[in-house]
Amino acid sequence: MTTPASPISVHVWSDIACPWCYIGKRRFERAVEQFGGEVTVEYHSFELAPDTPVDFEGSEVDFLSRHKGMPKAQVAQMLEHVTELAAAEGLDYDFDAVRHTKTLLAHQALHHAKAEGKQLELVERLFAAYFEEGRHTGRAEELTALAAEVGLDPEKLGEALGAGTHAEAVQQDIDTARRYGIQGVPFYVIEGKYGISGAQSSETFASALRRVTEERAQNPEPSQSPARGAAPAGARR
Repeated sequence: MTTPASPISVHVWSDIACPWCYIGKRRFERAVEQFGGEVTVEYHSFELAPDTPVDFEGSEVDFLSRHKGMPKAQVAQMLEHVTELAAAEGLDYDFDAVRHTKTLLAHQALHHAKAEGKQLELVERLFAAYFEEGRHTGRAEELTALAAEVGLDPEKLGEALGAGTHAEAVQQDIDTARRYGIQGVPFYVIEGKYGISGAQSSETFASALRRVTEERAQNPEPSQSPARGAAPAGARR
Protein backbone atom coordinates (compact mmCIF):
# COMPACT_ATOMS: atom_id res chain seq x y z
CA MET A 1 0.00 0.00 0.00
CA THR A 2 1.37 3.38 -1.02
CA THR A 3 1.48 5.90 1.81
CA PRO A 4 2.00 9.67 1.76
CA ALA A 5 5.49 9.09 3.21
CA SER A 6 6.67 6.74 0.45
CA PRO A 7 8.78 8.12 -2.40
CA ILE A 8 7.06 9.59 -5.45
CA SER A 9 8.04 7.60 -8.53
CA VAL A 10 9.11 9.48 -11.63
CA HIS A 11 9.90 7.75 -14.93
CA VAL A 12 11.73 9.80 -17.55
CA TRP A 13 11.88 9.01 -21.25
CA SER A 14 15.05 10.62 -22.53
CA ASP A 15 17.86 10.49 -25.09
CA ILE A 16 21.42 11.51 -24.27
CA ALA A 17 21.62 13.28 -27.65
CA CYS A 18 18.70 15.53 -26.67
CA PRO A 19 19.86 18.96 -25.42
CA TRP A 20 16.48 19.63 -23.82
CA CYS A 21 16.75 16.42 -21.82
CA TYR A 22 19.88 17.64 -20.03
CA ILE A 23 18.31 21.04 -19.42
CA GLY A 24 15.15 19.33 -18.18
CA LYS A 25 17.22 17.15 -15.87
CA ARG A 26 18.67 20.21 -14.15
CA ARG A 27 15.28 21.90 -13.86
CA PHE A 28 13.71 18.76 -12.43
CA GLU A 29 16.53 18.36 -9.92
CA ARG A 30 15.92 21.91 -8.72
CA ALA A 31 12.20 21.14 -8.49
CA VAL A 32 12.92 18.16 -6.23
CA GLU A 33 14.97 20.43 -3.97
CA GLN A 34 12.08 22.91 -3.84
CA PHE A 35 9.59 20.12 -3.18
CA GLY A 36 11.61 18.72 -0.29
CA GLY A 37 10.05 15.25 -0.35
CA GLU A 38 11.52 11.94 -1.42
CA VAL A 39 11.47 11.15 -5.14
CA THR A 40 12.78 8.13 -7.04
CA VAL A 41 13.78 8.61 -10.68
CA GLU A 42 14.22 5.99 -13.38
CA TYR A 43 15.29 6.73 -16.94
CA HIS A 44 13.87 5.01 -20.02
CA SER A 45 15.14 4.79 -23.58
CA PHE A 46 13.99 6.92 -26.50
CA GLU A 47 15.80 7.40 -29.81
CA LEU A 48 15.23 10.82 -31.32
CA ALA A 49 16.96 9.89 -34.58
CA PRO A 50 17.15 6.09 -34.88
CA ASP A 51 18.49 6.28 -38.45
CA THR A 52 21.64 8.12 -37.34
CA PRO A 53 24.89 6.28 -38.20
CA VAL A 54 27.30 5.50 -35.38
CA ASP A 55 30.02 7.49 -37.13
CA PHE A 56 28.24 10.50 -38.57
CA GLU A 57 30.61 12.56 -40.69
CA GLY A 58 29.80 16.17 -40.06
CA SER A 59 28.93 18.73 -37.43
CA GLU A 60 25.81 19.04 -35.29
CA VAL A 61 24.72 21.85 -37.60
CA ASP A 62 25.16 19.55 -40.61
CA PHE A 63 23.10 16.81 -39.00
CA LEU A 64 20.22 18.97 -37.84
CA SER A 65 20.11 20.84 -41.11
CA ARG A 66 19.61 17.56 -42.97
CA HIS A 67 17.41 15.94 -40.33
CA LYS A 68 15.03 18.89 -39.94
CA GLY A 69 15.34 20.33 -43.44
CA MET A 70 16.39 23.72 -42.08
CA PRO A 71 18.99 26.18 -43.41
CA LYS A 72 22.33 25.89 -41.60
CA ALA A 73 22.21 29.52 -40.49
CA GLN A 74 18.85 28.91 -38.82
CA VAL A 75 20.14 25.76 -37.12
CA ALA A 76 23.21 27.61 -35.84
CA GLN A 77 20.99 30.32 -34.40
CA MET A 78 18.79 27.70 -32.75
CA LEU A 79 21.81 25.99 -31.16
CA GLU A 80 23.11 29.31 -29.89
CA HIS A 81 19.78 29.89 -28.17
CA VAL A 82 19.82 26.41 -26.60
CA THR A 83 23.40 27.00 -25.44
CA GLU A 84 22.28 30.15 -23.64
CA LEU A 85 19.41 28.33 -21.95
CA ALA A 86 21.75 25.53 -20.91
CA ALA A 87 24.20 28.05 -19.46
CA ALA A 88 21.39 29.41 -17.27
CA GLU A 89 21.19 25.91 -15.77
CA GLY A 90 24.94 25.73 -15.17
CA LEU A 91 25.66 23.62 -18.28
CA ASP A 92 28.46 24.39 -20.73
CA TYR A 93 27.24 23.12 -24.10
CA ASP A 94 29.81 22.91 -26.90
CA PHE A 95 27.95 22.07 -30.10
CA ASP A 96 31.10 22.58 -32.18
CA ALA A 97 32.64 19.57 -30.42
CA VAL A 98 29.55 17.32 -30.35
CA ARG A 99 30.05 13.93 -32.02
CA HIS A 100 26.58 13.13 -33.32
CA THR A 101 26.01 9.38 -33.18
CA LYS A 102 23.44 6.64 -32.81
CA THR A 103 22.47 6.37 -29.14
CA LEU A 104 21.15 2.80 -29.05
CA LEU A 105 24.32 1.41 -27.43
CA ALA A 106 24.31 4.19 -24.84
CA HIS A 107 20.74 3.23 -23.90
CA GLN A 108 21.87 -0.35 -23.41
CA ALA A 109 24.65 0.91 -21.15
CA LEU A 110 22.10 2.83 -19.09
CA HIS A 111 20.00 -0.29 -18.61
CA HIS A 112 23.12 -2.11 -17.46
CA ALA A 113 23.85 0.73 -15.06
CA LYS A 114 20.29 0.51 -13.71
CA ALA A 115 20.79 -3.18 -12.95
CA GLU A 116 23.97 -2.24 -11.09
CA GLY A 117 22.35 0.60 -9.14
CA LYS A 118 24.29 3.31 -11.01
CA GLN A 119 21.85 4.56 -13.64
CA LEU A 120 21.52 8.15 -12.44
CA GLU A 121 25.28 8.51 -12.19
CA LEU A 122 25.80 7.24 -15.73
CA VAL A 123 22.98 9.38 -17.13
CA GLU A 124 24.71 12.48 -15.81
CA ARG A 125 28.11 11.33 -17.06
CA LEU A 126 26.86 10.59 -20.57
CA PHE A 127 25.06 13.91 -20.89
CA ALA A 128 28.21 15.79 -19.88
CA ALA A 129 30.38 13.68 -22.16
CA TYR A 130 28.12 14.28 -25.14
CA PHE A 131 27.24 17.96 -24.80
CA GLU A 132 30.22 19.42 -22.96
CA GLU A 133 33.20 17.23 -23.82
CA GLY A 134 32.71 16.03 -27.40
CA ARG A 135 33.10 12.34 -26.47
CA HIS A 136 31.99 9.65 -28.93
CA THR A 137 29.20 8.00 -26.95
CA GLY A 138 28.21 5.67 -29.79
CA ARG A 139 31.24 3.43 -29.33
CA ALA A 140 31.48 0.63 -26.78
CA GLU A 141 35.04 1.49 -25.77
CA GLU A 142 34.06 5.07 -24.95
CA LEU A 143 30.97 3.96 -23.03
CA THR A 144 32.93 1.50 -20.92
CA ALA A 145 35.53 4.17 -20.11
CA LEU A 146 32.83 6.61 -19.03
CA ALA A 147 31.08 3.90 -17.03
CA ALA A 148 34.28 3.16 -15.14
CA GLU A 149 34.35 6.81 -14.02
CA VAL A 150 31.07 6.30 -12.13
CA GLY A 151 32.12 3.04 -10.51
CA LEU A 152 30.88 0.45 -12.99
CA ASP A 153 32.99 -2.53 -14.04
CA PRO A 154 34.04 -1.68 -17.64
CA GLU A 155 34.70 -5.30 -18.59
CA LYS A 156 31.28 -6.39 -17.38
CA LEU A 157 29.62 -3.58 -19.31
CA GLY A 158 31.65 -4.39 -22.41
CA GLU A 159 30.49 -7.99 -22.26
CA ALA A 160 26.86 -6.89 -21.88
CA LEU A 161 27.11 -4.50 -24.83
CA GLY A 162 28.79 -7.11 -27.00
CA ALA A 163 26.10 -9.69 -26.20
CA GLY A 164 23.21 -7.26 -26.56
CA THR A 165 22.07 -8.21 -23.07
CA HIS A 166 19.86 -5.15 -22.65
CA ALA A 167 18.72 -4.68 -26.25
CA GLU A 168 15.26 -6.07 -25.52
CA ALA A 169 14.81 -3.79 -22.50
CA VAL A 170 15.67 -0.77 -24.64
CA GLN A 171 13.09 -1.83 -27.22
CA GLN A 172 10.48 -2.32 -24.52
CA ASP A 173 11.05 1.27 -23.37
CA ILE A 174 10.64 2.53 -26.93
CA ASP A 175 7.48 0.46 -27.40
CA THR A 176 6.02 1.82 -24.15
CA ALA A 177 6.73 5.37 -25.29
CA ARG A 178 4.91 4.63 -28.54
CA ARG A 179 1.97 3.19 -26.61
CA TYR A 180 1.80 6.34 -24.50
CA GLY A 181 1.88 8.49 -27.63
CA ILE A 182 5.19 10.08 -26.67
CA GLN A 183 6.70 11.71 -29.75
CA GLY A 184 9.44 13.79 -28.17
CA VAL A 185 11.60 13.92 -25.08
CA PRO A 186 12.12 14.61 -22.27
CA PHE A 187 8.85 13.15 -21.07
CA TYR A 188 8.15 12.68 -17.37
CA VAL A 189 5.60 10.24 -15.98
CA ILE A 190 4.81 10.93 -12.35
CA GLU A 191 3.18 8.22 -10.24
CA GLY A 192 2.14 6.40 -13.41
CA LYS A 193 -0.65 8.86 -14.15
CA TYR A 194 0.66 12.38 -14.85
CA GLY A 195 2.65 13.12 -17.99
CA ILE A 196 4.78 16.24 -18.38
CA SER A 197 6.26 16.88 -21.80
CA GLY A 198 9.42 18.91 -22.35
CA ALA A 199 11.98 20.73 -20.23
CA GLN A 200 9.39 22.59 -18.21
CA SER A 201 10.19 25.09 -15.49
CA SER A 202 11.21 23.89 -12.05
CA GLU A 203 8.02 25.45 -10.72
CA THR A 204 5.91 23.27 -13.04
CA PHE A 205 7.67 20.10 -11.92
CA ALA A 206 7.49 21.06 -8.24
CA SER A 207 3.79 21.84 -8.57
CA ALA A 208 3.15 18.37 -10.00
CA LEU A 209 5.04 16.73 -7.14
CA ARG A 210 3.05 18.70 -4.57
CA ARG A 211 -0.18 17.74 -6.31
CA VAL A 212 0.69 14.06 -6.02
CA THR A 213 1.40 14.48 -2.32
CA GLU A 214 -1.96 16.19 -1.79
CA GLU A 215 -3.81 13.48 -3.71
CA ARG A 216 -2.06 10.73 -1.77
CA ALA A 217 -3.20 12.27 1.49
CA GLN A 218 -6.79 12.29 0.23
CA ASN A 219 -6.75 8.86 -1.43
CA PRO A 220 -3.77 6.68 -0.38
CA GLU A 221 -3.95 4.02 -3.12
CA PRO A 222 -1.03 2.33 -4.92
CA SER A 223 0.00 3.93 -8.20
CA GLN A 224 0.28 2.00 -11.45
CA SER A 225 3.57 0.94 -12.97
CA PRO A 226 4.20 2.99 -16.13
CA ALA A 227 5.07 -0.21 -17.97
CA ARG A 228 1.66 -1.75 -17.26
CA GLY A 229 -0.85 1.01 -16.62
CA ALA A 230 -2.81 3.10 -19.05
CA ALA A 231 -1.21 6.15 -20.59
CA PRO A 232 -0.80 8.90 -17.98
CA ALA A 233 -2.90 12.02 -18.20
CA GLY A 234 -1.27 14.42 -20.58
CA ALA A 235 0.80 11.75 -22.29
CA ARG A 236 -1.24 11.69 -25.48
CA ARG A 237 -0.84 14.81 -27.55
